[in-house]
Amino acid sequence: MELASALGSAQSGGLILAAIAAVFTIGYVANMLGEDEHWLHEFSIAMFPEDGCLHVYGVGNDGVTAFTEYGIECLQQIIA
Repeated sequence: MELASALGSAQSGGLILAAIAAVFTIGYVANMLGEDEHWLHEFSIAMFPEDGCLHVYGVGNDGVTAFTEYGIECLQQIIA
């Protein structure tokens, strides 16, 4: 009983994060910002998932760098 009530109270005060609804490939972001994709890639190397920078894998490819909306904002601040 005590364990169940302790777990219930811990969950009620937990952190709530918004779900990621979409990501944008580095090529798309480069086109949107009017920047060179390879140049943006150099900056993305130092970014992490918590910065909104992800690596997306598909069938038959090595993966591509992608950004959340927050990641695009972070990238814009870096290149400003």
